Amino acid sequence: MTRYPGPRAPRRTASPVLLFLAALLALLPALSVLTAPGARAADGDPAVSLSKKEAGKGGEITVSGSGWRAEALLMLLICGQSTPERGVVGGTNSCANADGRAVTTDKKGAFSKKLPVTEPPKPCPCVVHVATVTGQQALADAVFTVAGHPTADLPEQTGDGKLAVLATTRLEGDSSLLTWFGAPPARRLVFTVGNLGSAPVKDPVFEIGTAHGVYAPQWEERQWRGTVAPGAKAQIKLPVELSAGAHGDYQVSLRYGRKVLAEQPWGVGRPWGVTLFWVLLCLVVPAAVFRIGMAVVDKVRPRPAGSHRTRTPATRRRPKRRGRTGTGIGLNATTTPGATTAPGATTEATTNAATTTDATTAATTAVLPWFTPDSAPSENRPRPTTKGQA
Repeated sequence: MTRYPGPRAPRRTASPVLLFLAALLALLPALSVLTAPGARAADGDPAVSLSKKEAGKGGEITVSGSGWRAEALLMLLICGQSTPERGVVGGTNSCANADGRAVTTDKKGAFSKKLPVTEPPKPCPCVVHVATVTGQQALADAVFTVAGHPTADLPEQTGDGKLAVLATTRLEGDSSLLTWFGAPPARRLVFTVGNLGSAPVKDPVFEIGTAHGVYAPQWEERQWRGTVAPGAKAQIKLPVELSAGAHGDYQVSLRYGRKVLAEQPWGVGRPWGVTLFWVLLCLVVPAAVFRIGMAVVDKVRPRPAGSHRTRTPATRRRPKRRGRTGTGIGLNATTTPGATTAPGATTEATTNAATTTDATTAATTAVLPWFTPDSAPSENRPRPTTKGQA
């Protein structure tokens, strides 16, 4: 029986093709594995998981997360009147802020933290709300039930109403004199919104956030009383206030729901009145302490011996001046040459005049200490002769 070599040739040529196809089929799983991390990275939204879905007041749960920014500071809160779909309806006012916890993610964006179970101020449905404190805003919610806490339905939505900012926002108002001394700076955020939906929006609740530096905004609720009809617009003014002594560059953000509608920069001047106050305090207080210290030293210092016995010249007793008229008469009678005694004068009057003259001379000598008894003027000394007199 003869063999034909013809049929064997196709088998030899087809085997390399089959091997190539088999190699491609073997590489498909590897390619799928290589492309998987890329898809996971694209879906890298922050995620939160809980160790327990329900716990009572006083208990404790473990909150874990992944997909967050590396080394980010997060805040963990238990909030009422909230769902992951609608978020925290009442804002942070619906959360147990006093019993929250802070945690920092690792280099891979993961964390694990124990959180005490407390009752929020609003009824359930409740969630564990995780949000960033610094940097880019990110948040995530996980369903949680507080055992024994009251439950109520969520507030009804306003329908299909949708608000949008139609004009540029601005800040109105000026700083007062008290702001120069550290009072809280205050302004009014003015903006115009329009209802782009098909249902009216009644009494919308906005959120005003203030951020300084790299920190995330701190949100506060501001409710506007009024109704915006479909296709209509309205001008809204909301108060904005910073903390006492705030200064520097701030960023004011406006948020409605979960959407940030506008941002407005705000430069706040430094309160120089506070600096002036401290400078004056550093000058006045040391001066007052110095004066008080000097007064105390002057009060308690020892006095020199015998200083209490000395008298000041103002306290010296002066001799009494008696018989001034008689003294004058006696002097005149004694010094005036050629004077004669009046008729009827007695020897007693002459003696009194001489006694008065001696007393006056002694008093003059006592009052004028620079005259010595020898140099004092006297009546008994001969008067100096003048040239030309005998």
